[in-house]
Amino acid sequence: MHSVVCIKQVPDSAQIRVHPVTNTIMRQGVPAIVNPYDLFALEEALRLKDTLGGTVTVVSMGPPMAEAALRKCLSYGADDAILVSDRAFAGSDTLATSYALTATIRRIMANMPVNLIFTGKQTIDGDTAQVGPGIAKRLNYQLLTYVSKIVDVNLEKKEIRVERRAEGGVQLLKTSMPCLITMLEGTNEMRFGDLDDLFRAARYPLKIWDREAAGIDDVEMIGLKGSPTVVNKVFAPKPRSERAEIIETQDDDPKNLAVTLLAKMFTQNPKLEREIAKRAR
Repeated sequence: MHSVVCIKQVPDSAQIRVHPVTNTIMRQGVPAIVNPYDLFALEEALRLKDTLGGTVTVVSMGPPMAEAALRKCLSYGADDAILVSDRAFAGSDTLATSYALTATIRRIMANMPVNLIFTGKQTIDGDTAQVGPGIAKRLNYQLLTYVSKIVDVNLEKKEIRVERRAEGGVQLLKTSMPCLITMLEGTNEMRFGDLDDLFRAARYPLKIWDREAAGIDDVEMIGLKGSPTVVNKVFAPKPRSERAEIIETQDDDPKNLAVTLLAKMFTQNPKLEREIAKRAR
């Protein structure tokens, strides 16, 4: 059983600021972390390793500083880690990123078959949720998105059953392997790394691949040249000037309280009352 987990090092979104003049993201002093959604994917891969055995390989595309994120994943119990880093990747959008990661996974598959590929549902810096599906499309793999639980893995039949969160409820899906899974948040809890894994992560000879080592020959498909997405504007949300209004009432009965609130709403917005009345007919 061989699982590949794609992770990304991202700035801590809780501490990101936007420059008031240039409207650019200020990354100075903002700590870098492993994308939180990717940790759910890593934990699920490690759980499968615990029950079925095998190997977990963690892959990330990014600058040299992303090595810290990969070593963090090794400390949790991942077996191998590969950093795909090259100046040619600078400016890559999700299309170019999925191309580079697909080429890397193909190079991994040349040495060891891959049964499952895991990603988080999205990243907290881009929130596009496009890289995972992009990899699945390029590899022609079955895609299972927003997976909340892996029910069963049958290595002999090369089948997997999962529960997938959908708008109407939960879907139970079965498909063949290999496939790509994007894990939903809150599906598990990241384990603590033991002392042996912590020491191993610090000493591990991390693999660092440039574009040639990753098997990428066409530079037109990566970096800015391979990225049709253009960021037009970055801005911080404007703070609301109006304050919340406190409505006091002497009646604690929920029905009368609702009537009071509705009367207040309709007084401030007469059009809303007319629109509701039309829909109620």
